[in-house]
Amino acid sequence: MKKSLMRFMAVACLSTAALAQHAEKEIREDITRHRAMAAAHEAAAKCLEAGKGEKVCVAELQAACKGLAIGKYCGMKHQH
Repeated sequence: MKKSLMRFMAVACLSTAALAQHAEKEIREDITRHRAMAAAHEAAAKCLEAGKGEKVCVAELQAACKGLAIGKYCGMKHQH
């Protein structure tokens, strides 16, 4: 009985460590995605400042964000 309990505790500890590592990896990936989205939005702001027009800048934003975020505004939408 004591050996079974020790085995169970060891498996539980290893499982917890594996889940923590998985969560850390997902968090690092989210950080990378957020930074990429922020860079795409900064580029869109610079595009608008350069006077390229909303259609051109939105198209560039969509291209930069392809596969990063949900929706055609790279995960962000605001009033116009």
